[in-house]
Amino acid sequence: MGSLAGIGMGLAVIGAGIGIGNIGAKAMEAIARQPEAVGDIRANMILTAALVEGAALIAIVMAFLVG
Repeated sequence: MGSLAGIGMGLAVIGAGIGIGNIGAKAMEAIARQPEAVGDIRANMILTAALVEGAALIAIVMAFLVG
């Protein structure tokens, strides 16, 4: 059962990494299209990345508690 918890933790981290990478990439594309909106884009990017990271942390804790 412990190995399944480890797999769950790994999947949570991989998913968060992919999600935050996509957020950063799309933010850079948006800034390239509208450089005058860099402040709003950056703020929304940081907020969204924090929410993704929070969801990953909850998934890791849940996998740890189950395992």
